[in-house]
Amino acid sequence: SNADMDRLRDLKAPDFRALTLASTFERPERGDAPGEQFRRGLERLEDAAEAAAQAGVRLIILSDRAADADNPPIPSLLAAAAVNRRLSDKGLRVGIGLISETGEAREVTHLALLLALGVSAVNPWLAFETVCSMAAGRALSVETAPGAAADNYVHALTKGLMKIMSEVGISTLRSYRGAQVCEAVGLGREVMDRYFPGIASRVGGIGLAEIE
Repeated sequence: SNADMDRLRDLKAPDFRALTLASTFERPERGDAPGEQFRRGLERLEDAAEAAAQAGVRLIILSDRAADADNPPIPSLLAAAAVNRRLSDKGLRVGIGLISETGEAREVTHLALLLALGVSAVNPWLAFETVCSMAAGRALSVETAPGAAADNYVHALTKGLMKIMSEVGISTLRSYRGAQVCEAVGLGREVMDRYFPGIASRVGGIGLAEIE
């Protein structure tokens, strides 16, 4: 929940430090090569996560809350995959909790994909704010308090995740996390080899320039 995120950020335990990294990139300017600013943004995020892990940070939060017109958000799935891959390649992934604080995730499938690509936990902050706002404005089909509406939303997501895991024969989240039980549609070979190795993308598709 959003309150959980605030508590995690304020942890004072020296052996359990948390660090928030902005999952954004600089807006391309006229004359920039297509996809170049986006690529640099991903590399900066990877470098920052690697440095944090080497410095003893144990919770790395990838957040798009700071996104604005000049600093668009990196897609949460790509940001998570890039950081997960870099930390794994450097032998730093074990012992690191990777949290996605994203306004993109709102449906069960969004959370399932983030978890399948190695994220430890997800905070769909915009979805929570939307649900609570709708409850406060009595825009939901059933009248309920904002806090109860958020709890109902979490319950629905949890039940949905359990259904997805059961369909692929996995009974625990620990086994599902990082299992990459998915297939890409519409992503080119360059993107797949660099950020999603081991996942099939049979029809090919777009690259970083188009994603940017």
